[in-house]
Amino acid sequence: MTETAASSSKGHPSGKSPKKRGFFGGIALFLRQVIAELKKVVTPTRKELLRYTIVVMAFVVVMMIIVSVLDFVFGTGALWIFGSGSGES
Repeated sequence: MTETAASSSKGHPSGKSPKKRGFFGGIALFLRQVIAELKKVVTPTRKELLRYTIVVMAFVVVMMIIVSVLDFVFGTGALWIFGSGSGES
């Protein structure tokens, strides 16, 4: 972390001692920092947004398949180990 980044995260410039802030001064500082960070956000273009959406949907589908296969395997294994529970003796 650079010295500038480290000092800005503490809320005071490097080299100066931090002044004592009250409760509302701390809230105001927090809000100023939130607004400064929000100004750095870059909105994706329509093409990027579509690409990100497709990637997320593909990832979700792959994870659903993996979880379904594992559920089937462990369920079948549990039935094989413990029986079907139909009362057979």
